[in-house]
Amino acid sequence: MSTEKDTTAPSKAFVTGGTGLLGSYLLRALVARGVPTRALFRNQKPELLTDSEKAAIEWVKGDLLDAVQLREEMSQVTDVYHCAGMVSFNPARFEAMRTTNVEGTANVVNAALESGIRKLVHVSSVSALGRKRDHATITESVKWDDEANLSAYGKTKYQAEMEVWRGISEGLNAVIVNPTIILGTGDWNKGSAAMFKNAWKEFPWYTDGSSGFVDAVDVAEAMIRLMESDISEERFIVSAENRTYREIFAAMAKGFGKKEARRRASPWMGSLVWRLEKIKSLFSDTDPLLTRETAETAQIHVFYQADKLQQALPGFRYRSLDESIAQYCREYLVKMKLPSQ
Repeated sequence: MSTEKDTTAPSKAFVTGGTGLLGSYLLRALVARGVPTRALFRNQKPELLTDSEKAAIEWVKGDLLDAVQLREEMSQVTDVYHCAGMVSFNPARFEAMRTTNVEGTANVVNAALESGIRKLVHVSSVSALGRKRDHATITESVKWDDEANLSAYGKTKYQAEMEVWRGISEGLNAVIVNPTIILGTGDWNKGSAAMFKNAWKEFPWYTDGSSGFVDAVDVAEAMIRLMESDISEERFIVSAENRTYREIFAAMAKGFGKKEARRRASPWMGSLVWRLEKIKSLFSDTDPLLTRETAETAQIHVFYQADKLQQALPGFRYRSLDESIAQYCREYLVKMKLPSQ
């Protein structure tokens, strides 16, 4: 049975996934606004935050699979930002992703309903819309199509969204955001942050594909504004610009004072590499550096139409990607103690 909270009560936020790239930027933005915030973490607190920012947050050690703990935590807050999730494009990780992304989200939704929280903002992904749509323009109205997404990750994010929509049908006040590729200062050994590492190392190859890109600061800002708004039962693509991968790598190389990639990686090369990586991973018990899905999507031109968000939030504006990339290159130089060029 849900317990209705006073909708006029001062906001107190609960954030899952606060140790990830986006979660860290969201926590920083909440602290800057003076919003009392609790954050769930499993092992360690985010490196991105300063000591004073960490001290301003109530840290709760726990797990998405602990439904009892989630109910207890949500009984003490008004707003929930669900950022936690497992990202992998290795099909062998499907069950682990399903457990975290789908079962974990179901637990969050159930706890939110039972605790009567004021609102939930759920972080999904454009992978949940189906990314394998060459030269297609993707909007929030696109329907899921198994043929348009071979990714195990995309399937679990789509199924997680279904849990949120199920909660909405049961009375949950919630919105969903679908960010494109998020850029920020994070662990540059994985995820989108690894693009900066490759640019620093002057990786010579580029692919012909394109995608949407967005600054982590902008995604966090959009989430907070959606939380503060009266908007509910909607999903929003969050994307600043559609760019080719070559253009993004060139901007990163420029920011580091490095040579940009000049060799075009053809589709057959990607096909060969992902097969070799798959074989290597079978013997090393590590995720392949390239999978079939990442090799194929790197060659595809996908365009995201993100004007729905700006229509819903008239005062919201995206930062320039070039300025964001230049800033993050400067931050990586300091963070990784790299010699400036």
